[in-house]
Amino acid sequence: MKETIHILHTNDLHSHFENWPKIRRFLTEKTTQYEKGGIDYTLTDLGDFMDRYHPLTDATNGLANIEIMNQVPYDYVTIGNNEGITNSKQQLKNLYQEANFKILLANLLDKETMSIPEWADVYQIKRSKKGTKIGFIGLTAPIDMSYESFGWEALDPIETLNVWLPELKKKVDVIILLSHLGYPDDKIIAETFPEIDVIIESHTHHLFKAGKMENEVLLAAAGKFGFYIGDVELVIENGKVISKSAETMETATLKEQTIDMVEITNYQVEGENLLSDQVAGVLPTEFEQNSNLMTLTLEAMKDYGQTDVAILNTGVILTDLKKGKITKKDLHECLPHPMNLIKVTLKGRDVRRLVYEIERSRGFLFKFKVVGMKFRGKYFGEMCYDGLTYCKKSHEVKWCGQVIDDDREYELVTVDHLSFLPFFPTIEIAGKIKMLSSDFLRTVLGSYIEKKFSK
Repeated sequence: MKETIHILHTNDLHSHFENWPKIRRFLTEKTTQYEKGGIDYTLTDLGDFMDRYHPLTDATNGLANIEIMNQVPYDYVTIGNNEGITNSKQQLKNLYQEANFKILLANLLDKETMSIPEWADVYQIKRSKKGTKIGFIGLTAPIDMSYESFGWEALDPIETLNVWLPELKKKVDVIILLSHLGYPDDKIIAETFPEIDVIIESHTHHLFKAGKMENEVLLAAAGKFGFYIGDVELVIENGKVISKSAETMETATLKEQTIDMVEITNYQVEGENLLSDQVAGVLPTEFEQNSNLMTLTLEAMKDYGQTDVAILNTGVILTDLKKGKITKKDLHECLPHPMNLIKVTLKGRDVRRLVYEIERSRGFLFKFKVVGMKFRGKYFGEMCYDGLTYCKKSHEVKWCGQVIDDDREYELVTVDHLSFLPFFPTIEIAGKIKMLSSDFLRTVLGSYIEKKFSK
């Protein structure tokens, strides 16, 4: 007995709602077409549907994104890092309460219970009209530093699959992995677990227009920002996959309707209005992004981290802050990045080496375009210090005006973004890194403004 099964997939929308009306229409029409033709289908999303750069996502802690996802009949969804580490633990717990779909997540544990979160399942099994049992399992990128600080334990994907695949294989005819790991990791998984039939991938924003075969495992990937929609086709005979293929539809080629722009604009305006209603503080004078606003931000970081030194790159600050009332909308436009503060402990000799790395790269990084890694600006910019000084002539580095002791430990505060980038390896290699909280840099600055100028 032969049958055809389709798996539609989206990924890494990152709150790019400008593409959503077309995507929704395509998915609605496609699923209706399959239903009328008696064809089995499953609709999936691979994570990072939300991104706090969008004011509506930020104002609602992603709940608006779930309402939007509920507009189409998603079956299974895994989470991306933008769901997992730009939400506090409680926000992530609340995120999917009204979802009309199942969350699949095998490699994240609640540290309080050391079990899979109550809002997620390791896997789900779906039976086709002709009785074929299809197992879906989800994995997310195990970004240890962030998850650990938020009260989660992220597990190694390979070890996780070694635990769960033997159980799943006994129960199903077909195995589909929903992966928010990215292509390098998915290639390794395909080479390690040939029993997986299809890996639908995301996170690294790869686009495989017609799929990609690795060790007889089909990899499907649909890029980023909703530019493409994916469709995997499986032909199954007597419970065995005899053919598998993937294709993508470019959203730009889909017909646009006049009402689409109204919807897209409404998402933006609603988010801006919600943020505008929340006053963060009052500034006695204007603060400019390339001068006193950087000084104020570094002060706020030191105050929050209880350290004497802070470092930050100018590319993070995107606007000035005007005199008078400062709203969360103002802070969001100024610092749209979902960056958290980290405290880095370094020996004196490593502080010196870090500064040398910064100074060596200063000219190169000033106009260097950065994409991702929690950065939502354009250029990296110039690195600024508060509490550190560097003499170009003598190459001497001082800590709060004092000579640095090579063997003493020093603490500085910065943003986690800098630990993800490859420019300053000393932070990751030699530093003891602690994420301070789930608060974003803009939240820290807003609280400091209220504290400093409300007296």
